[in-house]
Amino acid sequence: MTNANTNAHLHSDLFKPMQLGAVQLQNRIVMAPLTRSRAKAGDVPTELAAEYYAQRAGAGLIIAEATQISPQGKGYAWTPGIYNESHVAGWKKITDAVHAKGGRIFLQLWHVGRISHPDLQPGNALPVAPSAIKPEGNAFTESGFKPFVEPRALDASELPAIVEQYKVAAQLSLRAGFDGVEIHAANGYLLDQFLRDKTNQRTDNYGGSIENRARLLLEVVEAVTSVIPGERVGIRLSPISPANDIADSDPKALFSYVVEQLNRYKLVYLHVVEGATGGPREVEGGFDLQILRDLFKGIYIANNGYDLEMAVKARDRNLADLVAFGRPWIANPDLVERFKAGAPLAEINQATLYGGGAEGYTDYPTLQQS
Repeated sequence: MTNANTNAHLHSDLFKPMQLGAVQLQNRIVMAPLTRSRAKAGDVPTELAAEYYAQRAGAGLIIAEATQISPQGKGYAWTPGIYNESHVAGWKKITDAVHAKGGRIFLQLWHVGRISHPDLQPGNALPVAPSAIKPEGNAFTESGFKPFVEPRALDASELPAIVEQYKVAAQLSLRAGFDGVEIHAANGYLLDQFLRDKTNQRTDNYGGSIENRARLLLEVVEAVTSVIPGERVGIRLSPISPANDIADSDPKALFSYVVEQLNRYKLVYLHVVEGATGGPREVEGGFDLQILRDLFKGIYIANNGYDLEMAVKARDRNLADLVAFGRPWIANPDLVERFKAGAPLAEINQATLYGGGAEGYTDYPTLQQS
């Protein structure tokens, strides 16, 4: 932001408290989920993660990193889980640390589907998907990057168990002290794979029409909201993102239908990746995502490539209720304070993004420290 309007942002309600369903947020700035691949054996989050998240508790809301709902749901080395008691205990230290600093934190529930590799699967099994279609790209395994394989198409009889895993993960999340959960239905992972016709070529009740392709997602939402009130449940969608080799022939019709159906469950927020995940906001064949904001009857979280100036404008024009930032949080644990001060942002060390320990994780200084 230029010097002439350095302080203009201070009048924005971006920095003012707001109510998000059952929880009061200290501001409208969200920390988006960020995979950092630092869990230990058994997919258990570490005590270092408690320090990392507590450092960032100045966010209005932290959405913790994508967390697999089952061993089958894992697609990257060293990502955390939420499917057993050791996970509950590990996450409890994290939620306690964030709450002690006055923060609010949701957990993102994740099944990667085909975006995995036998090295990451129980018994070196094939990853699963709606249809046996191999994605382009590479999986991040403990021994480095390996090309994706052709996945195994899920039998319809297997789907109720996956729905149940989301439900159990939601229950465990509350026991671990989270303020709520976010259902990850974006970025080319399992629920997104069922939604899109590039990856879903089924001929049963879960394929073909938009209604059929949305069936699994809506069953998951129904299961999760049966154990957690909708005012503590959000959902993430990426309607026009090509992330993880995904696409749809009519995203506007598909996602308009999905969002209209989601209103039945009174979810607290819709978190939308606007454009290509981590890439351009304008996408060929895209549509105006404000259509989805207008259709949704809850809070709208905008995400993708925002800086402070864009976030202030989005609030001034009422294009979003909350604005999520991802990568800026990595090197700026005090991101909200830096924004308020109009201070420059620290740069990420790319070499320490994934895996490893404290370096490039908990050792980024605040503005005061630097």
